Amino acid sequence: MPINFGTDGWRAVISDTFTFHNLRMVTQAIADAVKSEGWLNGLVIDPPPDHQKMIVGFDTRFLSDRYAREAARVLAANGFNVLLCQADAPTPVVSFAVKHHHAIGGIMITASHNAPRYNGVKLKAAYGGSALPELCRKVEVYLNDNESQGRGPNLIDYEIAREKGLITRFNPLPDYYEHLRKLINFDIIAENPQYIVVDSMYGAGRGVIRGILEGTGCEVHEIRNELNPGFGGVHPEPLAQYLNPLSGAICMGKGTIGLATDGDADRIGAMDERGVFVDPHKIMALSLKYLAEKRGMKGSVVRTVSTTRMIDLLCQKYGLTLHETPVGFNHIAEFMLNEEVLIGGEESGGISFQGHIPEGDGILMGLLLVEIVAESRKPLSELVANLLDEVGPAYYARRDQRLSQPVSKQKMVDRLINGAPAEIGGKKVTEVSTRDGVKYILEDNSWLLIRPSGTEPVLRVYAEGRTNEMVQALLAYGETVANGAI
Repeated sequence: MPINFGTDGWRAVISDTFTFHNLRMVTQAIADAVKSEGWLNGLVIDPPPDHQKMIVGFDTRFLSDRYAREAARVLAANGFNVLLCQADAPTPVVSFAVKHHHAIGGIMITASHNAPRYNGVKLKAAYGGSALPELCRKVEVYLNDNESQGRGPNLIDYEIAREKGLITRFNPLPDYYEHLRKLINFDIIAENPQYIVVDSMYGAGRGVIRGILEGTGCEVHEIRNELNPGFGGVHPEPLAQYLNPLSGAICMGKGTIGLATDGDADRIGAMDERGVFVDPHKIMALSLKYLAEKRGMKGSVVRTVSTTRMIDLLCQKYGLTLHETPVGFNHIAEFMLNEEVLIGGEESGGISFQGHIPEGDGILMGLLLVEIVAESRKPLSELVANLLDEVGPAYYARRDQRLSQPVSKQKMVDRLINGAPAEIGGKKVTEVSTRDGVKYILEDNSWLLIRPSGTEPVLRVYAEGRTNEMVQALLAYGETVANGAI
């Protein structure tokens, strides 16, 4: 079967490769892997998880609720006691439920920010975050073994499983809300209530931010919060090109700050009071600045290779250790499990901070942004301008090139290294990194990154520069050499 786990599980086109049969086979492989010796890979979790308990959640995509039932059936047939969400829920909510209920793992039915025709499976481990790469590889081994041996999935009737208590429906939100009240200062928000527009992009974040802000005095206007498995025909990804409705709502006076979450609400994007997009780079930098300066928090900082170097400059200012990882929050999670991390995040909007689970969380970071604005008593645009005065200027862009056929990552990397330029846009290339794809770093901290996506047939070209002109020069160069390296 053409099933592979990428940076965060398995995703495929519905009714093409993502079928009920293949989902059952994947779930059986997960059950086998979770039951196998060394599933936690030596991690000590306190209190120890219940090895017979699994959590299953799902998003708002086409058939996600039905797929979740099928996954629960397979797990129950393998002897697990399954807690199955009673309604669609964000990925970080489901991940927190895994840890809160001391489950050995969890399955989230979602394709996150991918196009509506996709669905997928995210695998969660007992610590409440994405399964680490070696755990995903273990699932792949069992999947291939079961396929080669002709072994199908274990199954039990859904209603019989419920009667036997092997499947129980539950609401994960109340426990998650209680946890967030320990991480966000709602008193500060209540002292300076905000006018907020929340755009859940038809995803599983619908109603969640509004629900926890009740009683704070904030006025929350929601858009695109109804169930629409087609996501209005756009990718449910909080990028500027997909957020015209949010910008429009703000420009119509519906709010002075906009928060957008992706299909499963583990990513965040924002708009200021003028309807101008505030990207995750700035959100993470503002959050790091606030946590360090206003809350006096300490710890290391983790960012992916595709995330702004404004983070580097802030770490230098505060004397914090910085780690760079490949793309994918599971790499950030490794650091969060092994040391005291102040904040970790990636350019796509998956960010988390100290005290939370090792999981990107658009809900949490949206609320922290509201706290930051409320505490400062300044508009978001002014906070961003002050940030850029301090560690900028920084302009960023990403372009995706759809591939007609798979690309050999190693061959692409070899060609880009061998053909590394002496300069781009008039600035010298001072370093070439191969941590994930190929990254050219320039003398003025500008950079260009070229890498294949881990979840789609797409080649991604990322660029950050000190001017818009430099960003365009980087992108133009990147697209040219990427085409030659495919």
